[in-house]
Amino acid sequence: MGHVQTVEATGFRPMPRVPALETGDHLSRAEFQRRYEAMPHIKKAELVEGVVYMASPVGAKHARARAVIAGWALAYAAGAPGVEALDNATVILDADNEVQPDTVLRRTVGGASRVNSRGYLEGAPELVIEVAVSSASYDPHDKRRVYRRSGVQEYMVWRIDDGALDWWTLTDGEYRPLAPGGADLLGSEAFPGLRLNVAALLAGDPAAVLAGLRAAP
Repeated sequence: MGHVQTVEATGFRPMPRVPALETGDHLSRAEFQRRYEAMPHIKKAELVEGVVYMASPVGAKHARARAVIAGWALAYAAGAPGVEALDNATVILDADNEVQPDTVLRRTVGGASRVNSRGYLEGAPELVIEVAVSSASYDPHDKRRVYRRSGVQEYMVWRIDDGALDWWTLTDGEYRPLAPGGADLLGSEAFPGLRLNVAALLAGDPAAVLAGLRAAP
């Protein structure tokens, strides 16, 4: 008769299974990150005010919009020393909020954010950009409140189905809309010379968006 080895005899104990992330879960940030890291096939999940949000599959329209706005941010950062553009990076804001914005611009020297030992961004980037479906998305609402409270200086939401863009700047603890400049340009207050031709963006003209990047107001 063969010998049956017990757990005590072998010293082996199976690793406990990490529960899967599910939209609507209420988790601590540490538990959210543990589950997220155990599911590498998931490309985007966020914890907003302690609640898990899972991204839907990304269609061509959303991907195209994100590529344009990321390219605009990268073009600015390439000519601005001490400024970095990040695409789809995990950002840890506080104990209840770990988000993954479409694009951020941050100051690498003297800014409010840093890269931690695990390679994640901690703290508030100077500019956060989200590409949302419409005003019904959680980006203009729940996440906007989180970014305001966390001290994100500027927040932009491009609502692609609405054909509209919102760009807010933090003033006295509240977000107020940026005033448009000439020729349909909006200019950042956090990053000198960063300008967006909103009309060209909404018209789907990336060449004009890049041409207007550093245009005078």
